[in-house]
Amino acid sequence: MSMTRSTGFSFIAPLLVLMVVAFNAPIVYMLGLAFWEKGRGFTLEHYEGLVEAPVYLRVLGNTMRIALIATLANIVIGYPLAHWMRGLGSRGRMIAIALVVLPFWVSILVRTYAWIVVLGNGGIVNRALQWSGLTDSPVSFLYNELGVTIGMANVLLPFLVLPLFAAMLRIDDRLLQAAASLGAPPRTIFWKVYFPLTLPALAAGSLLVFILCLGFYVTPAILGGGRVPMISNLLDTLINQIPRWEQASAISTILLIVTLAIFAAYRRLDRKASA
Repeated sequence: MSMTRSTGFSFIAPLLVLMVVAFNAPIVYMLGLAFWEKGRGFTLEHYEGLVEAPVYLRVLGNTMRIALIATLANIVIGYPLAHWMRGLGSRGRMIAIALVVLPFWVSILVRTYAWIVVLGNGGIVNRALQWSGLTDSPVSFLYNELGVTIGMANVLLPFLVLPLFAAMLRIDDRLLQAAASLGAPPRTIFWKVYFPLTLPALAAGSLLVFILCLGFYVTPAILGGGRVPMISNLLDTLINQIPRWEQASAISTILLIVTLAIFAAYRRLDRKASA
């Protein structure tokens, strides 16, 4: 038995070392910077600075709000899309999955700049609006929260659609047929049977999208044009331009705590729902 355990540990030891060096050590170093000052040792001044300069907390709140809006946009678009994909035939499903996965093969940078071509003042959308007579002047889609939200929702949509579609495929059609045989109308079948079965996957996918939104950098930086303050852009300024690594570490620690608290709340609600 001990020989088997030793052999098993030798197989996973390289992976453990990689995890510690590549993931855990940087996080510990980041946490240490937030509580340490050269020549002075342990300190809480970096967190006190966040309280004294409420602009940091406003940026955090702004990031949470944009992340929530982008997540809701993904839910509104992604749930009907996944439901529609479930109703397709086998060939149609393969084509739909390929179209959903296709953005992963294109650089995020390229996809983000493509939105400038689509939403710019001389872009496709504005030209169509002016041609149809709905507006006389270009609508400002870019370099504001609207453009950032659209770009983030587009990039992160597959992270919600794919797990949600997989969960929908696992639903036994006989459950829906049984509800129909008992006289339940389609709307009741959807809300009382179908939707509750997909709710765990929807919640997990939404949480994943929300957490990814909190740390998104490329899309807000390009489509926001520096006018939409978010945590990732603020950290870039504190690290690469000022620099104030300790302040950036304190902000990152708060963001990490907020993310863990949201995940813990989700897990607690999920356990209560499963009980």
